Amino acid sequence: MKPTEGKSPGRSRSKTLDALDKVIDGLVVGNEKISIASVARAAGVTPGLIHNTYPAVAERIRTLMGKSVRAQRDSKHQALMVEKEKNRVLRAENDQLLEELARIASVNQRLLFEMAELKAASSGKVVSINPKPRS
Repeated sequence: MKPTEGKSPGRSRSKTLDALDKVIDGLVVGNEKISIASVARAAGVTPGLIHNTYPAVAERIRTLMGKSVRAQRDSKHQALMVEKEKNRVLRAENDQLLEELARIASVNQRLLFEMAELKAASSGKVVSINPKPRS
């Protein structure tokens, strides 16, 4: 009996490498989470096989993982910078509106005092000490 008789034909190295490459490409195209474990599961091999037998594939996966993490981090950082700029603009606008509110409140208070003074003077109960010259 020959050593290969009665056994199922094993995978060849090139077929396994092709299967791993197809799985990686499929995960990248599908924009799915990629890891050595997920590639191994999808290809029907163990993660140890990828680490030990196909170190170039493992490095490719690590590179893709790093790129996706880096891209995600960069996009979040960019979004944060945009939001910080919006926040800065809104804070400046808020400060301007608070200054305007304080000015208007001051004018409003002065007008209330003048109105009270004019009501009192028109009722004849109060005489103005410093009459304003009328033109």
